Amino acid sequence: MPEITCPSCDKKLASITGYSQHLAKTSNPACHTLYLSSWRFAPDPANDVDIDTPDSNNPLHFEGDFFWTYAENELAWPGSDDEVDVGQAPVDEEDSDFDINDHNEWEPPAAPALPTGQPIDSAIKQPSNIIYHAQLNGPSSSSTAFSELVSIEGLSEKIGLSFKNTWELNKIIDNELPGHPKFKHDQIVVANEAFDIYYRDIIECIKALFSDPNFADVLAFAPGCHYADKDEAIRLYHEMHTGKWWCNSQKHLDRERPGATIIPIIISSDKTQVMMFRNKTAYPIYMTIRNIPKDIHWKPSCQAHVLLAYLPTTRLEHVTNKAAHRQMLANLYHACVGCILAPLAAAGINGINMQSGDGIMCRGHPLFACFAGDYPEQVLATTVKTTQCPKCDVPSNELGLATDLGAVLDALCALDQGGLAFVRACADAGIKPIVHPFWEGLPYVNIFESITPDILHQLYQGLVKHLLTWLSDACSSMEIDAQCRRLPPNHHIRLFMKGITTLSCVSGTEHNQICRFLLSIIIDISLPNNMSSARLLCAICGLLDFFISFSMLVLLDEVLNLFDDNKDIFIDLGIRNSFNLPKLHFTAHYVHTIQMYGTMDNYNTEYTECLHIDLAKDAYRSMNHRNELGQMTTWLEWREKIFRHKKYIQWRLIKNTAHPHHQPHPPEMTFCHTQMMTKHPTIKAVTLDKVANEYGATHFNESTLPVNTAVTARQLKDQAADIHIPFQRLLVFHKVKWLLDNVCGDGDPPVTVDSVHACPGRSGKFTSDSVAPQFDTVFINDGTGRSLGIKGYQIAQVRIIFLIPPKAIPKLFLSTFQPPKHLAYIKWFSPFCIPDQDHGLHKVSRVIKNGE
Repeated sequence: MPEITCPSCDKKLASITGYSQHLAKTSNPACHTLYLSSWRFAPDPANDVDIDTPDSNNPLHFEGDFFWTYAENELAWPGSDDEVDVGQAPVDEEDSDFDINDHNEWEPPAAPALPTGQPIDSAIKQPSNIIYHAQLNGPSSSSTAFSELVSIEGLSEKIGLSFKNTWELNKIIDNELPGHPKFKHDQIVVANEAFDIYYRDIIECIKALFSDPNFADVLAFAPGCHYADKDEAIRLYHEMHTGKWWCNSQKHLDRERPGATIIPIIISSDKTQVMMFRNKTAYPIYMTIRNIPKDIHWKPSCQAHVLLAYLPTTRLEHVTNKAAHRQMLANLYHACVGCILAPLAAAGINGINMQSGDGIMCRGHPLFACFAGDYPEQVLATTVKTTQCPKCDVPSNELGLATDLGAVLDALCALDQGGLAFVRACADAGIKPIVHPFWEGLPYVNIFESITPDILHQLYQGLVKHLLTWLSDACSSMEIDAQCRRLPPNHHIRLFMKGITTLSCVSGTEHNQICRFLLSIIIDISLPNNMSSARLLCAICGLLDFFISFSMLVLLDEVLNLFDDNKDIFIDLGIRNSFNLPKLHFTAHYVHTIQMYGTMDNYNTEYTECLHIDLAKDAYRSMNHRNELGQMTTWLEWREKIFRHKKYIQWRLIKNTAHPHHQPHPPEMTFCHTQMMTKHPTIKAVTLDKVANEYGATHFNESTLPVNTAVTARQLKDQAADIHIPFQRLLVFHKVKWLLDNVCGDGDPPVTVDSVHACPGRSGKFTSDSVAPQFDTVFINDGTGRSLGIKGYQIAQVRIIFLIPPKAIPKLFLSTFQPPKHLAYIKWFSPFCIPDQDHGLHKVSRVIKNGE
């Protein structure tokens, strides 16, 4: 494209875009005048003016009194003795404001209104997009800028806006757009001190979720039992309606109020930090109903969770006694949550009329089902003491049965007998003396049963963190980090090239990734004093297998017993004195909880951790830090209404397409994998020499011979020398993927479950630019392998994935045989033998070593 020259300053520009930006941003008066006049002469279809579209290669050159090529001496400013460079405006020392209209030498034309014929950016073609982007940037940070933008003369009319400033936009959102219930502001009095609380009507929130048209086709209304076999001997637990809690509650309700529809309520609370500095926190409470499937809850964009309230975050600095401080905070928490959940007491027994999104009416009974939170929140909700299990009534160094709810309720009733009797009764029941816990008056609630496992904080951020510390003390941190650096790259394996013992602020995702290779790096590590590592490996295997055995409940107990039988190795090494860890003890309750409430992804705290960003942190950053909770709740109401309106627009744009009714069904036991290759090869012409040298396919010629186990490697090589390969170059692919089809049927795209790389390394100009070669290992099915187990499989390393040139296929194969489209050259490993008795892994070795 030829260069474009500015007619005012003779500056050379590479493109029409650069020319336009130059005119828009220049400080040269002549160029600025040219920019303003270009708006004046823009085409306007409304006035039927026939103006040819400017050619990008030949920009318009305007003519007249104000448009010519200026010389440098003609651009000197009046009253200035010094010469000024072209394109640089001088600044007056007394007044730095630059006004081009103060000079008599020239006068630019007045800036006209926005012409109709000018193109509008696609982001603001629809008024809803303007509202979406402007409002979600925050009422305080962008309200003034947005008001100035829409107040430009003619802009609102040209793009069809019905408002001219932020205040009018907010008024439209408040009065005309539907959304979730509004927040209420109230005060809770505890110990003669008032605290502000912002909350919503929980009944209205339940109705809003239950009646959402987006969930109408996926709601579950009744419990169900699913089985993995035809004899109904193996029961499946997945969604909450397949658990025993829903079934038992339905039986109790049917005896008293037949025809009831249970609406399970899950409450989650967690204090979060909203600023990196100043230690500013927010205390949100989230609520959802488990009639909505868990695959909907996984997606924050579906808005299946509702922000129910913001609890007070007071520090009670005036209370200096530590025991009184803790007691007052606990009473404040239960008083606030009790006020929020109070409507569930009558609604759970009597029921309320509920209408789903498709118009079906039912009598819904909202029942408190689960409480999801980390360990401090669990202790606070159940009123037990710290270091004790929130589900057991025994000391933390023992395992026992569930807490006796009757004894706890009797202790709470002792409040009428006086303060001293109340404190003694609570101590005998093993709870803190909390005045009216929030769950005291809720129907069909056993708070100790309602406490659910927390995979994020109990397993990944708890047990795995402890395990890494124990291994660092037992096996040396330097040796563990060195083993991490030796790991080969592979799919689903993250490499920590600097080691794992020096990491700080490790997330749950990173701990999950560490679990995938932790066993492999400690197999050959020696222990102090030449102690046998057999018990250590068994203990590690038991704990790691617990993280991946949730698909079979029988295995959970087996792997826990394996860890319990070998965990004393850490005591013998002097690393631990005991294992009185609440998070480790809680693993004994996982099987029972899954049987009651379904799989743990029904109540995982990872969902609410993600909600902190959208519903707490972003809300705090959007306001001006005055009346914080009031501004945050207002901004969140606007945000929810805008999202709801955006979904409605999308629904109208697809012309009200009807979807078939979703029937709850158990997950598929078999998964269909689809192989995916790129449309075009990574390299179109790789010579056979590079195939052998760079890809490591040293016996590529021999691989073209039919498989015959009766000949030796030397005889095979001699036979290959007589074969003529009718091509010298290959079409090579560096990657192949396998996609998992959507088993949920919710329209989501397939997910990449595995991939194989076969690409040589490359060197760059700098060491950091170099890429190491990667040739992944795979399981090869010999035709007898099944979906479970390793029988019928053998390990091989993929060296090259290629296509045979189409012209060479008739010369290599008979016309009656059609070879596969994609082929791979692999290097075999030895077959599987007996697994190791300590860690259960199989040892394999390369079949060909050093070319032999």
